[in-house]
Amino acid sequence: MEPLTTSLKRVFGFDHFRSGQVQALASLEAGADTLAILPTGAGKTLIYQLYGYRHPGCVLIVSPLLSLMNDQVNRMRMSGFKRAAAITSQTPFGERLSILNHLNQLQFLFLSPEMLAQPQMLARLQQIQLSLLVVDEAHCIVQWGPDFRPEYLLLGAIREKLRQPLTLMLTATAGQQTRAEIAKQLRSQPQVVTESVNRPNIYLDVENVADEATKQSRLQDLVAHLRRPGVVYFSSKQQATDTALWLRDTTGVTAAAYHAGLDAEDRFKIQQQFMAGQLDVICATSAFGMGIDKDDVRFVIHYHLPADLESYAQEIGRAGRDGQPSVAILLYAPGDEQLPLALGQANRPEVETIERYYAHPQNFAADDPQIQLLAFYREHGISEEAVKRLFASREKERNHALAQMLAYVRTETCLRATWLQAFDETSPAHTAQCCAPGNVALDLTALGLTRQAPAPEPEEMPWQERLARLF
Repeated sequence: MEPLTTSLKRVFGFDHFRSGQVQALASLEAGADTLAILPTGAGKTLIYQLYGYRHPGCVLIVSPLLSLMNDQVNRMRMSGFKRAAAITSQTPFGERLSILNHLNQLQFLFLSPEMLAQPQMLARLQQIQLSLLVVDEAHCIVQWGPDFRPEYLLLGAIREKLRQPLTLMLTATAGQQTRAEIAKQLRSQPQVVTESVNRPNIYLDVENVADEATKQSRLQDLVAHLRRPGVVYFSSKQQATDTALWLRDTTGVTAAAYHAGLDAEDRFKIQQQFMAGQLDVICATSAFGMGIDKDDVRFVIHYHLPADLESYAQEIGRAGRDGQPSVAILLYAPGDEQLPLALGQANRPEVETIERYYAHPQNFAADDPQIQLLAFYREHGISEEAVKRLFASREKERNHALAQMLAYVRTETCLRATWLQAFDETSPAHTAQCCAPGNVALDLTALGLTRQAPAPEPEEMPWQERLARLF
């Protein structure tokens, strides 16, 4: 087989791999399951694309978001990988049937965990040759599996039913505990390829504000003066929508909201407008960002406190993918930690609810998200006591993660050092281009991130003079 660099040049026209890519590919070529922890913008998709080019069979990619899957398929087809497809809940019946009838001809197939878990789909996949199983955004196994999208917890069993294909796990951030949980859930002992999560070109800033009104005012000021484009993250879909409208009215920016409450067509349009430079600011929930390949995002602002440093690292990684100076700003008001606490508990049933459900499941409404979660566990043979232990452990993990997030917010020395410590990394020496903790003022001018005022429109010359110049 030809050398990896030869394949890289032939398929993508590149002479050199980015850091981490060749190590991950070499691990896969040696037949080892691989967990690749590479920062946002490191080119993780190239790894499985090049592997799929070099080996017969189908590369099956498990992906968390519909928009991400469709975007990846479109890009791959434009890059020359014509035998790529995605089956989602929105795929028309005729198209789905056509894809299933030609599965053995596909080079790449994208599925959500929920679609993959369907018995009919699994049966069809067992009939074809899989060259590689890819779990994209593998941290979702830990962050979403236990109490949001439990199908992620079936991936280990599904992998065994597919005869344990060679597996690639991809994520931008994963501490030691997350790495261990990913490996445990997938029933694998992967080789770990990791690069630093540190992005030196992203200036880190935490700003303490007195209350909600002050926070709104500061957001307005930042959006008005920062170089664009940028992303503002919220934990509330409604607040993302309201703030996008408010920013348009008060600052004149072209802003739009992006969250799971929008239909797929609207999300796709907003994503494409942002990619094309037609929007200055996206007001988003965590649904936005995975797989967004926009190089020139200059700022990421967190209006609400993230639940953990891994999510925060994922989201600030949307900034500065071109290597140019960018800024990540977190606005913190006293008591902000109550929202992630409440959201973490929203879909987690109490012990009493678990006991009553397991005793009399027929007495509960099937449309309640908590009951749907318990029904999933019961249908898959998970005992009442095991479910109690699972949720107790999950609550302990979330509380620890939130405590780490608060330690970052309250840091008075170097934010980067506190952040990297959570990922078992040593921070480089602190400089003026590193960070501004809550007790240090943010100087956007010194960072070169202040938006330049647009040049004044030239005065319109009289029509007679314009006519004279024409002739």
